Amino acid sequence: MQRQHLVSRRPRDELLGVVGAVGGLQAQMASGAELAAWARVEGVRPGDLDAELWERRTLVKTWAMRGTLHLLPAAEYGLWQAALDTYDHYLKGAWLRGFKITAEERDLLLDTVREVLGGEALTRDELAEAVAEASGSRALGEKLADSWGAYLKPASFQGSLCFGPNRGRNVTFVSPAAWIGAQPGPPPEEALAEVTRRYLSAYGPATAAEYSRWWGPRRPAQATRSFRALGEEAVEVDIEGEPHWALAEDVAEMADAAPSGAVRLLPAFDPYVIGSARDVPAILSPEHKARVHRPQGWISPVLLVDGRIEGVWSHERARGQLSLMVEPFGELASGEREAAGAEAERLAAFYGDVLAREWGLRGSRHS
Repeated sequence: MQRQHLVSRRPRDELLGVVGAVGGLQAQMASGAELAAWARVEGVRPGDLDAELWERRTLVKTWAMRGTLHLLPAAEYGLWQAALDTYDHYLKGAWLRGFKITAEERDLLLDTVREVLGGEALTRDELAEAVAEASGSRALGEKLADSWGAYLKPASFQGSLCFGPNRGRNVTFVSPAAWIGAQPGPPPEEALAEVTRRYLSAYGPATAAEYSRWWGPRRPAQATRSFRALGEEAVEVDIEGEPHWALAEDVAEMADAAPSGAVRLLPAFDPYVIGSARDVPAILSPEHKARVHRPQGWISPVLLVDGRIEGVWSHERARGQLSLMVEPFGELASGEREAAGAEAERLAAFYGDVLAREWGLRGSRHS
């Protein structure tokens, strides 16, 4: 929890550093990204991430790890994009067949997106029309108009596209170079090595399979090669008979780690839940896994107690009141329950609401 900045919140002026340290904030739900920052940084207010994205442009929204939307520090965009440039799944026949596009059409589409995008934000329909006109291919424009992100994600991986501010209910796209002044990053393999370091720093010790799942379209064998490429910086450690990897400089601290008593309400798609091991009982009991890792890739909001997922929660806001339901998986100690209550009060204060809290539902024991 300490390396995830979940034991004690960091000062507000460290927001961007925290975002980079945890590998970005997953952002298909803007509210989830906002609450992931709130859980880690003191003084974050509603609307702060929007201000960093669209006014100060110190954050950037783009398709990143696993092809999912993320907020990343704009100053580090070159690093993350260079690492994403190692993605090659969209160059292969299976991807082409799955999305019914030829290699020639794919290359033309990506080249044209790079050509037409600048600092002026374009909606998806406007981008599709611009691509059709510039490429001379109405079919390519129709492919962009009829899909959400399948054909645009490779452009994001290549550094040609990121998100601009919404126009009404429509998302827009811009060139990262024009929007945030993005500069080329290091060579892709160097960038991937730095991302691997950051992953192990934030989520280690981890198995190759866990890193592969976090980063995206890489097999565990490839993830193992990434660990080994760090040389003496990374070491293999045995945890209950299974090989894990950690940064050598972190091993002693991990061995000496003691419970902190920290309790957090983490939002849907929180980095901690996405990046941590799914099949380690010390983090999440197997009988509760389905309530956290749900169908279609949905990740529930969770109650975190000393690094262990001890429940789920939900909330609704209406007329100045925050209605929050906490569903522990089992009976909480009195101190844990009080700490969870304090987090709930803090969340209500974050929104400027009055708190109405309830405890316990399906399968949980009332304390």
